[in-house]
Order: sequence, then structure tokens, then C-alpha cells
Amino acid sequence: MRVYLMVFCLICCTANGQVVYSIAEETERGAPVGNVAKDLGIDAATLSARKFRMITGSSKQYFNINASTGALSVNEPIDREQLCELKSACLLNYELVLENPLELYRMEFKVLDINDNSPSFPLSEYHINVPEFLSPGARFTLPNAQDLDEGTNGVQNYTLSPDEHFHLEMQTRGDGSKYPELVLKKALDREQQATHKLVLTAKDGGDPPKSSDVPVIVTVLDTNDNAPEFEHSVYRASILENSPSGTLVVQVRATDLDEGPNGEIRYSFSNTTSADLQRMFLIHPHTGEVTVNGVLAVQRPLLEILIEARDNGAFGMSSTAKLLVEITDVNNHGPEITITSLSSPIPEDAAPGTVIALLSILDKDPGENGKVTCQIPDNLPFQLKPSLANYYSLVTSGLLDRELITAAYNITVTATDSGSPPLSSQKVIHVEISDINDNPPRFEEPVYSVYIPENNPLGALLCTIKATDPDVAENAYVSYSLLAGEIEGLPVASYVSIKSDSGNMYAVRSFDYETLREFQVVVQAQDAGIPPLSSTVTVYIYVVDENDHAPQILYPTSTNTSAALEMIPRSAYAGYLVTKIIAIDGDSGQNAWLFFHLVQTSDPGLFRVELHTGEIRTTRKLGEDSTPTFNLTVEVRDNGEPPMSSSVAITVAVVDRVSRIIPDTRRHFKSPSNYSEITLYLIIALSAISFVFLFTIIGLTVIKCYRYSLYGESCCAGFCGVRERCPAELYKQANNNIDARLPHGLKVQPHFIEVRGNGSLTKTYCYKACLTAGSGSDTFMFYNTCGPTGTTGPSAVMTERHLTGQSGQSAQNLIILKNDSITPNEVRLH
Repeated sequence: MRVYLMVFCLICCTANGQVVYSIAEETERGAPVGNVAKDLGIDAATLSARKFRMITGSSKQYFNINASTGALSVNEPIDREQLCELKSACLLNYELVLENPLELYRMEFKVLDINDNSPSFPLSEYHINVPEFLSPGARFTLPNAQDLDEGTNGVQNYTLSPDEHFHLEMQTRGDGSKYPELVLKKALDREQQATHKLVLTAKDGGDPPKSSDVPVIVTVLDTNDNAPEFEHSVYRASILENSPSGTLVVQVRATDLDEGPNGEIRYSFSNTTSADLQRMFLIHPHTGEVTVNGVLAVQRPLLEILIEARDNGAFGMSSTAKLLVEITDVNNHGPEITITSLSSPIPEDAAPGTVIALLSILDKDPGENGKVTCQIPDNLPFQLKPSLANYYSLVTSGLLDRELITAAYNITVTATDSGSPPLSSQKVIHVEISDINDNPPRFEEPVYSVYIPENNPLGALLCTIKATDPDVAENAYVSYSLLAGEIEGLPVASYVSIKSDSGNMYAVRSFDYETLREFQVVVQAQDAGIPPLSSTVTVYIYVVDENDHAPQILYPTSTNTSAALEMIPRSAYAGYLVTKIIAIDGDSGQNAWLFFHLVQTSDPGLFRVELHTGEIRTTRKLGEDSTPTFNLTVEVRDNGEPPMSSSVAITVAVVDRVSRIIPDTRRHFKSPSNYSEITLYLIIALSAISFVFLFTIIGLTVIKCYRYSLYGESCCAGFCGVRERCPAELYKQANNNIDARLPHGLKVQPHFIEVRGNGSLTKTYCYKACLTAGSGSDTFMFYNTCGPTGTTGPSAVMTERHLTGQSGQSAQNLIILKNDSITPNEVRLH
């Protein structure tokens, strides 16, 4: 970079001089060129001290300066053609840079050309085609030779080898360059000499001169003066009508006396041959073979074809021959089925005999080969009926049901001729069946059951009613509606509504399980056909209970200002029944299961509440020094989620004797007049119940005794009887039979039921009695008032026991005796 900056400064500031040298190319290395110091007037002794430099744009350093003498010599031989190619002047520019002080000198080297290259032609051989009919004076351009040397060292002249038919002339172009031309001086005859071989020589002007030769071969082209000739003017051939494509019909041949392209023959159909025949047959352009091309669709037995043979000369000559082809008829045409008229779609309720399509059947073969029969498959509700000549009608012959059978038919019509072998063709007729509204909507379910929790929001989705219609379009569009009706005296629409397009059923009101537990509505689905068809389905709606009612305590009752009052004697023993909480819950199911809890008491260990029955009992005997009153708070809680509860406050008063208890004015007893009326009503009710019960017992007793008198059975065959009249072993066996059918761990004790009388019984008595789970005693006794006296002890046999009750109750607290007759050795227990 520093050197280039120095050169730039020298060019701008100082230019002391310039020297030009001439040197021939290819000068050997070390050859002297001149003395730079002498030629530029520079002291040669100062060259090294002034740090001289030679700068050039060439990639090679062709020259070298002696630092002590300033002598300039060749450092690298120069090839002018490589360095300057085809330039007329070849110059090399150098700059000599001297420092201290800075000076710049220009040196120009002119490279002189020497004759070191011979002329050369681009190709090794040249060919010229000359027709034999050309007249003398015809000219043909010859190639130029190239010489890399310049000036007189380049190409100077051309010479041609001697020949009686050709000579050489030089021509000048517009830019002054010269080129050679071959001139015909005598007419050519191909038959005498078909090829002329000449030599073209190019010479340069060097000393000594150099030259180069190239062969020039002149080929005499033949003149097309002979037309092709066929072996026969008429060719005959016979072929079957159904010959496949590629079948050879005939091979024609023609010859031409000319040679080369003038003797090459191409075969083709004459332009006078019809286009149909040219499509049916194919001729090979070189071999002359005529073959079948496709189907021979002809109507006449003899075909006439003209074949042309033409040579490949510049002015091609031709001749023609006639080909007669005889066509032998065969059954090669199948019947052609044409649908001239078609009615599709047709309604599915179309009557039998309805015309659907009109068919035309045509066979191009004559005679028996053209007679056609037509048919369709037998399993279709259609049939073909002959109409006019070669015409058939397609009519309906059965039931068309779009939904049950199919929505469309592909009817295959087969036409067969009478040829040997017969030919057939098929045509598929697509007939669509249009829909009519003949199907009502069908619900997906026979009935719908909907469960909805009570207290639902207005507009809640109950369910989606879905009905489908196998019809299509408007006939299949289903709309939903509610049939008119009443629920609890109100219209159905005031309870539920339904969306006509989707079938979504919504609640119009909020349902209350305690008021309305279930109801049903009728939904109608109707299509949009004309006339419309409809169907109905019943929707059962069940209101599911929710825990929305707190338990209601019926007894005892208390108010905000006073508690319920209950009294117990001071002599009350452990387990004494103080009172029983009676409560109900408006809900159902597990929401109505009630549990009783003692949440507050003034004496925590004295009272307890049964969890399921609500009975308040003492846990121990009262002491003499116990307080006169106890305050209790009992909570009744249901089993809902979340649970709801109610509570009652009870004051338990301890008295010496119940008859001496003074009524508490805080309790809201009714007036004496009202109390007397209630007592009267109770007496009347109890008397009526007792009368009905007694009448029932007497009737059952009479019926039972009448049955035993008819069959003569002993007392042991009934459900109950007198022990004294039964053998001891039979009584024991009866008890064992009962024990054997009881659940594991339960036994029948004879003292559960006692029949006492004051005389011997002559008949068997049957009783049915029920003891509640809350009974304080597990012994039930009744007396015989109509039989003999003197009979005591248990005399009833328990035939059937039902064990039910709540948690904590003994299974022995519930006993049911039934009046069903059983065998002496059979006791049923459930």
C-alpha cells in the first residue's frame, strides 16, 4: 500500500520523463533490452540507495534492472499471442519509482511479433454438396484459415489443387478482409463422377513462409428424374369384418431407379381415398403393409382404396395403385340401446303399469344377426313391454316403497341378438323414487321418564324428545308440540313447554315434591307433509324430593315463652317412659328419616332419648332429694343433605302422686266444655271400634270351627287350640316346628301368648293380633268368654311371626298371628 501511495504522489507531483523500448517476442531470459539509468539520465550508483521499484499491472515480471549498472534485461520470455491475443499492438507499461527524492518514470515496452504460428483451419475436412443440374459459374464459399501472428506474418493467400470442374477466386468483404470462393467452371455429371476431392492451401507472409492444407470433398447430388413403379396396378384382398386391429390386409411394393433420397419410397393413401377408409386401415410408410386400424365399420362388402408411392427427392415424384378389399360379414355388431324418454323420479305410490322409459334397440347386422330380444332382471318391480318396431316400454309392475325397499333402482337392460355366437349389450337406467308422506314420525323411546329435583329454576331443561321420519325433505321435517290436557286442574302448558324444532322440553314453573310428585304429558311429533302425519309419546315426569322441610314436632309442643310440661312420679324407676316426641317431615325417603337427640338437660345423666323412636326415658331411679323440675331440650334432625332440624323445650316436673299434680296454667288446656266434648267423641269411637273387632273375632271363630268340624281334625291341626286336648308330644312337636323355622338365635316362648278360660274348650279358635314396637310389655293376653271354664295355661300355637322395627328394638316386641290354615306339622315363619 505504501508503494502505491508513493506512485500516486509521483504521478500527481513529478514526472521527469518516459522511455520506450521494443523487444521481439520469445526473447530468451537474460537478453539485454537497454540501460535505464543511461536512457533516463540517472546516476546508476544511486539506484540502490534510492530504493528503486518497478511497478506493472501484469501478473508476471517480464523485465529486471541491475541495481549497480542500471542495465535492463529479459526476466521472463514473452508470448505475444498469449499476452495480447489478436491485438494489433502489444504494449507493456511499467513505472520506475525512486525515493529520496521521490521520482516517477514511465517505461513502455512494445512487443514485436515474429512468425511463430502457422495458418490453421477450424475443421479437419470440409464437405460441399453440389447438385448435378447446376450450371457453370456457381459459387461456393470456402472456409477461412486463422493465423495468430499479425501483419505480414498472418495469412496472405490461398491455393487450390488443380481440377477441370472447379477453380479458386479471392473475394473482399466490406471491412477489407479477403476470403476464398470455389467456382464451378464445368457442368457435373453424377453418373460419370459422383465425388471430387480437392485440397485448399493457406500461406502466411513470414520469412520463411508457413502454410496449412485442408481437404475439400465435393459430392455431386443426384437429380430426381425417375418416378416409383408398383409391381401391380391393382391389388386384391379379402378380410373378415371382425378382424382385430393390426391384421395384415396386403403388402404393396414399388421400385425407383434413382439413388439416395430420390430412390427412397414412402407409401400412403391417396388424397382421393375417403376419410372413413383412411381411419379403418393403416399403411406402413416404408414397408407398404396395409393393416386393419380399429373396427371395420362398413356397410358395403367391397372397398376401393388408392395407394400412392412417392420418392424423397427435392421434387418428389409419385405413382398410384388400386387396392380392392372384400369384407366378409360376421356378427360383429352388438345391439345398441338408446333411451329416448325417461321419467325420473317417480312417486313411490305410482300405480302398476306406469310408463317410466321408452327404449330404442338397434342392431346394424342384417338378417338373423340383427334380430334382438330385450330383458331386465326378474327381481325388480318393473317389466319391459314391446312397443313399436325396435321399441320397448319400461313400466312398473309392483309396489314401490322408498323407505322399506329402496330410494333408487339401477335397472340393467340387456339386449341380445340372434347371431352365432350371439352378441349382447347392456344399459343401466337409474330410476329414483320420489317420496310421499306415508310415514309418521317415530320416537326413539316408547315412553320417556324424566326425573327433576324439586325447586328447579324456571326454564330448566327437562329432556330432549327425539323423533325421526324416514321420509325426506318437508315430509321428514318434524315439529313437536304438547297435547292439551290438565294437571291438578291447570293446563299442561302452565307446567312444561317444548321447543317445536328441537324437541327440548323445559319447566315452566318450579315444582314442589310435597305438592306434586309426578305427572305425565303427551308430546306430539308432526311432520310437514301434505297431509301431515303425527304420532304421540307419553312423558312421565317425576319430581325428586329435596330436603327443603324441617321436621315438624307434633307432640309435645312448646312456644317461645313457655316449655312443654311433662310429669313423672318421684318413685319412677330406671327406664321410666317420661314422654314420646312425635314429629313428622314433609319430605320423603332418607330426607324424612328422623333422629332424636338430647341436646340440653339440667341433669345430663338422668334422661336419655331413643335415637329413632323419640322416647324419653329415665336412666336411673330418682332420688328423694332430687330437684322438683328438670329442663330438657330435644332436637329432631332429618337425614337430608344438608340436614334440617327442629327442637322442643320440655320441663319435667317431679311429683309425689300424679293425681295431686296441679295443672300448670302455662299449658294451653282447653275449656271444660271442650274437654267434655272430646271425651264424648273418644268414648263413641272406642265403642265402635270394639264392636267391629268383637264382630270380626266371632265371625272368624265360627268360620274356623266350621271348617274343623267338616274335616274332623284335632285341635293340634289349627293355629291355636286347647292344650289339655292335645297330646304332650304333639304340643312339643308343634313348638319344635316353629323353632326350626325361626331365624338363628330366636326361640318361641310359650308364655308370649296365654289363653285362659274356666272350662274345657270343644272347638279350635284362631286369632290375629299385632303388637306395636313401642309396646311396653312383651306379653299379650286375651280370654275365652264363650267356652267352658276350667282350662288354663298357654293354649295358642304361633304360626307366623313378622320381625320388623327400628334400631334398638327387640325382635320379640312385634308378633303377628294369622288365621291361615296349615298342616299339623307345618309352621310358616317370615
